[in-house]
Amino acid sequence: MFISYEDFSKIELQVAEVKSAERLEGSDKLIKLQIQLGEESRQLVAGIGKAYEPESLVGRQIVVVVNLEPRKLMGEESQGMLLAAHDEDGGPILLVPDKKSPSGSTVS
Repeated sequence: MFISYEDFSKIELQVAEVKSAERLEGSDKLIKLQIQLGEESRQLVAGIGKAYEPESLVGRQIVVVVNLEPRKLMGEESQGMLLAAHDEDGGPILLVPDKKSPSGSTVS
């Protein structure tokens, strides 16, 4: 299925820095992240816990969909979605800038 360029241009992607990360109690898959997008702080909940330890995420840059409608996961609000590919076993691989970028930078 194809989407128009106009539809694609509605998706806002930005570089974020992970400030803190912790596993959600009762889940081996979900990690709650506090991220920084320029001057704005947000919370994300991501299903990357089988592939990443929370402490290994702190300080890393990730790419985030910032204009996605917030959603509750296990009682926690996720205010965006990080981007990840899948490895050959179906596990997540974070999509990250190949060099340091200012937090909040637009991805185009």
